[in-house]
Amino acid sequence: MKLVVQRVKQASVTVDGVRISEIGPGLLVLAGVSHNDTPFDARHLAHKTARLRIFQDDDGKMNRSVEDVDGEVLAVSQFTLYGDCTKGNRPSYITAARPEQGEELFSEYVRALEKLGRPAKTGRFGADMQVELLNDGPVTLLLESTGRKS
Repeated sequence: MKLVVQRVKQASVTVDGVRISEIGPGLLVLAGVSHNDTPFDARHLAHKTARLRIFQDDDGKMNRSVEDVDGEVLAVSQFTLYGDCTKGNRPSYITAARPEQGEELFSEYVRALEKLGRPAKTGRFGADMQVELLNDGPVTLLLESTGRKS
């Protein structure tokens, strides 16, 4: 799995002109699933997301997690994170998971966040979504966990 994690002041997802999810301060997570990913990948990255210390403490240092600041999480599936542009100008998505596997592992990621006490709002899997955000910092990190077994 690949995640783009962004610290935000606010974020929202709109589908067909209707806002379906929105959060205040917290994390916007764009999540891509590879055909090699496992449920362990999803749970591992949920743990990393919930514990990632990228919010400022009282001394102004990035030392607090989304849990510590009681922030919200908006998770949005994005298979294009597995777009390979090494040959030509048209991305290849051969390493991206098939929709059924991608949806299941994305859902596993969201369930794992909830078990960790950080329920996530989501976009709509497979839909054409418009994502709006007010990046805070900006702070944007890439997390990856490919094909982990345990």
